[in-house]
Amino acid sequence: MQKKIQTEKQADRLASLDVLRGFDMFWIIGGGSLIVALSKALDWGWLNVVAEQMEHVRWDGFHFEDLIFPLFMFISGVAIPYAITSKIEKGANKTLLLRKAAKRGIILILLGIMYNGALQGGFANMRIPSVLGQIGFAYFFAATIVIYTKNMKSRIIWLAGLLISIATLQLAVPVPGQGAGLLDPVNGINAWLDRLLIPGRLHGTTFDPEGLLCSISAISVTLMGALAGGILRDGSRASGRKASILAVIGACLVVVALTLSTFYPIIKAAWTVPFDMLTAGISFMLLALFYYSIDVKDWVNTWAWGLGKYKILFFKVIGMNSITIYLATRIFDFRDASSFFLGFLEPALGNWIVILGAIALEWMFLHFLFKNKIFLKV
Repeated sequence: MQKKIQTEKQADRLASLDVLRGFDMFWIIGGGSLIVALSKALDWGWLNVVAEQMEHVRWDGFHFEDLIFPLFMFISGVAIPYAITSKIEKGANKTLLLRKAAKRGIILILLGIMYNGALQGGFANMRIPSVLGQIGFAYFFAATIVIYTKNMKSRIIWLAGLLISIATLQLAVPVPGQGAGLLDPVNGINAWLDRLLIPGRLHGTTFDPEGLLCSISAISVTLMGALAGGILRDGSRASGRKASILAVIGACLVVVALTLSTFYPIIKAAWTVPFDMLTAGISFMLLALFYYSIDVKDWVNTWAWGLGKYKILFFKVIGMNSITIYLATRIFDFRDASSFFLGFLEPALGNWIVILGAIALEWMFLHFLFKNKIFLKV
């Protein structure tokens, strides 16, 4: 495994994408926990409603928390045209680009296994599926489709074929001894394939939310991100028209997903097709909002404040080193460090103050990396 620490390349880069990625990561590194802790401390009605959205649904249904992971996968797809298509247009060797995508996928899979604690608890009965592994798996296949297809129409055909295949497997292919169309965590085809084909420990005991069929299904979300990136990188300058196209596509996907959900449930742990379409639709609309605000209207001052000679976007600092902070929060206990400084306030204020301090420490760590132009690239 080889890690590269590189300086940021400004050319052919979508400014809003780093900010959106940082917005997404903020909830992972403590934003959601902060909202939940504040709701317990203050017991305000509206805040309690928001806090409920910061927890995953038990099985079927949808909360804001269920968007965070697929939004990150969507964002990784948006970056594909900027990282790969631009090189193809300059005559880069497609085989070399495929190898690079495969290398990235393998590194993320290995990092995911490490994140799951393989080095800590030993390799016996380790969990192989992971969040990072699913990102790497889906990125590789979405990138492969982009590399070897010539236009948007071909990629849409691939996307449609993938979604139809997943729906057919989940709704029409019978599980031995159980029948077809079951989407529960024990008898569904996702769970059956995980128990049949994945060695080691499954996160859900009878299934894994990052299991085989989930990861294959998630390719669609990453590929839809790549389609969005292709729209934004069509050669013309940043415009409100592009933002409108993204927003309309997103709204249509949400409507279709909600319509399908009347007979085909939205289930994150199974990555059903309605879940893919709903989260991609919301992601399209969020990308449209951030793109319009930052790349089209350049409302940077709305998001930023001055720090000496630097004009730092709060979310951009997080987004530029997203994998770094994801791994760092697993390795280092920022909350314990925060408690060291702010623990005396916790009895009076509640543990939200410690969580807020942990977020501040994480951000200062990332700001140090940003200030010194240190970015961990996988």
